[in-house]
Amino acid sequence: MGRIVLLSDDVASQVAAGEVVERPASVVKELVENSIDACATQIEVAIVRGGAAVIRVIDNGTGMDRDDALLSLERHATSKIRTGHDLARIQTLGFRGEALPSIASVSRFSMTTRLANALEGTEIVVNGGKIDQVKVSGEAPGTAIQVRSLFYNLPARRKFLRSENTETSHIQHQLLLQAVGHSQVGFVFRREQNLIFHAPAAGSLNERIRDLRGPEFLEQLLEIQPAAYHGIQVSGLIGKPGIFRSTRAEQIVFVNGRAIENITVQHGIREGYHTALMKGQFSVMFLLLWIDPELVDVNVHPSKREVRFREPDRVREAVANAIQNTLKDNKSRQVFGGSELSKHSRTNSATQPQSTQDLIPPAEQFALRKDWLYSVETAAAQGSQANVFPELDESVSTGNHQPALPEQCKTLQNSVEHFRIVGVLGKLYVLMESTEGLVLVDQHAAHERILFEQLRRQMETAGVPIQRLLIPLTVQLMPKDYDWIAANAPVLEKMGFALEPFGNSTLKIDGIPQFFRTDDPTATVRLLVDELRSMTVQTSRLRMGEDAIAKTVCRHAIKANDEIRIPEIQKLLEDLLCCDLPYCCPHGRPTMIQISYSDLEKKFGRK
Repeated sequence: MGRIVLLSDDVASQVAAGEVVERPASVVKELVENSIDACATQIEVAIVRGGAAVIRVIDNGTGMDRDDALLSLERHATSKIRTGHDLARIQTLGFRGEALPSIASVSRFSMTTRLANALEGTEIVVNGGKIDQVKVSGEAPGTAIQVRSLFYNLPARRKFLRSENTETSHIQHQLLLQAVGHSQVGFVFRREQNLIFHAPAAGSLNERIRDLRGPEFLEQLLEIQPAAYHGIQVSGLIGKPGIFRSTRAEQIVFVNGRAIENITVQHGIREGYHTALMKGQFSVMFLLLWIDPELVDVNVHPSKREVRFREPDRVREAVANAIQNTLKDNKSRQVFGGSELSKHSRTNSATQPQSTQDLIPPAEQFALRKDWLYSVETAAAQGSQANVFPELDESVSTGNHQPALPEQCKTLQNSVEHFRIVGVLGKLYVLMESTEGLVLVDQHAAHERILFEQLRRQMETAGVPIQRLLIPLTVQLMPKDYDWIAANAPVLEKMGFALEPFGNSTLKIDGIPQFFRTDDPTATVRLLVDELRSMTVQTSRLRMGEDAIAKTVCRHAIKANDEIRIPEIQKLLEDLLCCDLPYCCPHGRPTMIQISYSDLEKKFGRK
């Protein structure tokens, strides 16, 4: 007798179920996705004992007739695809036809379904994959599925389930994902007959987030104005600068309505925020991407959580551009950490003191470093803004803004005049009063941001300086890394690298950017590969050296204990507001915060 045998239908079903049904949350995910595909506008989920005892999902979708209901319990039976061409352009959440038979094979399963125009419905009872009963039902139109005793016939799998609270939290997370991705659908979640949350059908993502997380949380987010990038529609909500988490748990991304995890999108998010976040921080985000189904492959993993893009660079650029544009559009409002410095914060110029010079200890010369900052009067007399940074690079000055910026900067600078400068705290924090409360500006962080953008802009215009090596370096790489570098040689040349093949999987390096480390060439090139893979084609040629630029300007920026007067403070604020990202320094630390009158009243017990 041969050693190879065909598995029985029962064992084969249980093997298939192991890929689809990992825990109760997997059951809820599959059933809710089927309800959404059935055009349901209301979905109710109820569980008992973390879903291990009972999971009940009721929807008001299209429902099924008797024949379709029976066929839906057969493996690979589906209404969502017909041919291989359909598999290449999936437009529904489910498509494999595995969920219902897999769930029914590892539980005591019952399904009641009815078409909207039918006089009667159908009820089917299944135990461990075997159909026990089929009868007429009089339920409301739609589909109701009950899953009891999950994994009752697989005790080894049942032992791997966690505590009731843990399994409940996974189920709730899945429902919240679906609620965010499908705001037009109402959701109800009950645990042991207790209502956990109720999210009525909403007209927009903003309304859904407000219902789920509250209006205060919504105020911490910025709306992405829907726009198409390379044919990819991007919309959603992103956290304001300063709103971050220590993990990616609240970076929720949807592609064509499907919650996904993808390294390409993560790279685009990092590229979009760039210096607006410190290392180790992750923004809060609800990102919705709509892309031609033929350009995304969702048939990668049984959980359908992972996807692949045919043109990942375009997806990365679309995500990065959407985030960057949203942050820049919000710049004039000066939002940071949920606080807002907007046109409503301005005070009347009549409230300004007659002599603001008396607020700051006077000095004949600026106590920063000699000639680093010129007064506003000197800059006006020269017909341009002052040269802030001659010691760093004689070509870098505060007046070197792009031609497209003057009108925007003029508006922003006018807003500075309507904040009353109160003084400087600890020779570091500039204090200003607005109608909304107290505004604090970190003079060192603000100056870092100004100098960082000026130097970067100057280097982008003049090109990346290349350091020619007297003795070329040879680096042997893994074949995969070598092929990748060879394919991207034109990009590397623009970034200041002079590379050429030198034998099997070996590169000869004749020149490198001046800011790049050379003490360990192998580690340097590997770092180069890792960094470039996370960048878009349109990434600044200087992105590789921005860490070095940030460290350089940190050494030259205004320090704590450097005394500055009112004109210099005004100039500093004007230049800060002209930056692309005025909210934070190049390291991601905030440049300004606001303490509202409301917060102060709470501190003093007035509220």
